[in-house]
Amino acid sequence: MKVMVITSSPNKDGLTAACGNAARFGAEAAGARVTMVDLNQWKIGSCQACDNGWGPCLDQHQCQVQDDFQRLHNSMEDFDGFVFVSPVYWGDISESAKLFFDRVRRSEAWKKEVTYLQDKPFITVAAAGGSGNGAMSTLMNFERLLVHVKADRFDFISITKRNREYKLKAIIEASKAMVEFLKSK
Repeated sequence: MKVMVITSSPNKDGLTAACGNAARFGAEAAGARVTMVDLNQWKIGSCQACDNGWGPCLDQHQCQVQDDFQRLHNSMEDFDGFVFVSPVYWGDISESAKLFFDRVRRSEAWKKEVTYLQDKPFITVAAAGGSGNGAMSTLMNFERLLVHVKADRFDFISITKRNREYKLKAIIEASKAMVEFLKSK
């Protein structure tokens, strides 16, 4: 069982990092091998909306912009489940997450064959370090993305500095539950 935990905050000691570590702990406790991915450490640029708005992402399902995207995107095929944690910036996922997932969406959404993410469970976490404003809109954006790539929407969790203690426990338990679900398939 392989789980990828993806985080997207430049703050290595903040709430997003704590959530990623909680997800790793829960998945490993349930017996999964976990790979941690920090999108801020990868060189991933923006979608160029090539040609007439669609480049080879439409029919070849690969982005022609050459950077670290291809390696990370292609590696997702080998994973059974995912936990994605983003800080809340402006009521949305972080910029590094948006760059990556905009390109994932274009490469995956129109595949006729099974996509790298299709029917695979995702836990999404919106880490709102300040007031908590924007967490719900961030989770709605996660849901829209997961619908487009035909992923299984396993759980949506918001967390703030006020509810940090019990929500980190919830992330651990959700990650365990996802791995147990995968084992039962």
